[in-house]
Amino acid sequence: MLIAVPAETQLLEKRVAATPETVGKFITAGCDVVIERGAGLAASYPDEMYGDKGAKFADDFAATCADADLVLKVRPLNEAEIGVVKQGATVASLAAPFGNPLLQQYADAGISYFCMEMVPRISRAQSMDVLSSQANIAGYKAVLLAMEHYQRFFPMLMTAAGTVQPAKVLVMGAGVAGLQSIATARRMGANVEVFDVRAAAKEQVESLGARFVEVEADEDAEDAGGYAKEMDDDYKRRQAELIANHAAKSDIVITTALIPGRPAPVLITEDMVKAMKPGSVIVDLAVEMGGNCPLSELDQVVVKHGVTLVGVANVPSLMATDASALYARNLLNFISPMLDKESGGLNINMEDEVIESSLLCQDGQFLKPQLLNQGEKS
Repeated sequence: MLIAVPAETQLLEKRVAATPETVGKFITAGCDVVIERGAGLAASYPDEMYGDKGAKFADDFAATCADADLVLKVRPLNEAEIGVVKQGATVASLAAPFGNPLLQQYADAGISYFCMEMVPRISRAQSMDVLSSQANIAGYKAVLLAMEHYQRFFPMLMTAAGTVQPAKVLVMGAGVAGLQSIATARRMGANVEVFDVRAAAKEQVESLGARFVEVEADEDAEDAGGYAKEMDDDYKRRQAELIANHAAKSDIVITTALIPGRPAPVLITEDMVKAMKPGSVIVDLAVEMGGNCPLSELDQVVVKHGVTLVGVANVPSLMATDASALYARNLLNFISPMLDKESGGLNINMEDEVIESSLLCQDGQFLKPQLLNQGEKS
């Protein structure tokens, strides 16, 4: 089986879908691997490192992928790339399933397409979970971005010139990114408060040394997939009042709240920003989906009402080396169980929950029609 790893072309994307480590393991398993020249350079993986593992090289996307049986990418295939990948080939990448207008075209081109965002959150698939691996990096880097723009110390300092009080950090959302933000901010010496609609997050938050802030509610705000779900208007009103009170006292707010398939919920309003202290910082990790603060601007750092808003969309790409390493291992762990030693190809078993959940299309048929409707709405 020929595996292709092209260079990513999306603006500001520095990650690569395979590292020398994972390429070596695919080759050991009996696969051939071709790398587009320079594909790993932005992530500090030069061609020589792939060559040492036995990879071959091609000069552009077409030469890399035209004959490939399996294409590994970070970002979804774009319209130009669809026509290059051969009919019957398999692609595995992030696919932006809730807003990608090209989903039907993947099926029409005869491609089998694995959407890595839709790998189920089950114990067996934890090592394949790209959302968690990349969110972990985003949560860590969010604190470093906040420190870069915050013009005071994070920890308490007792000096001859007086005592400096620790920074007060409010983390909105205690998912993977939020928990890593909490742990990192605590290591830096900040006092941390955390808001999450899911009461089940309280124990994890407190175990990291942070204070949990919650709105009392009769119904569970967590869906069957472990994600936060949208709540009623009364809950949202009480939530807004609570957040406004705590945001006004905070030096740094890190927002991570996302609802799959929906615009990011607005948690920090303009009035809340106006009430924050001059020099405060908001890092909006949901900016790519509209932002948890409407004042955030995509891929911009702006100052409004005396508050710095950091709206970097692709935060994992800022740590491309480790982000690529983790993403590549996720792909390796996902693909390896499908490698058929007898045929040399992929055994796509639709009775496997991981495969059934993540396979968008096969043999010209789109298998998740609800996503097509979702894409039309967006």
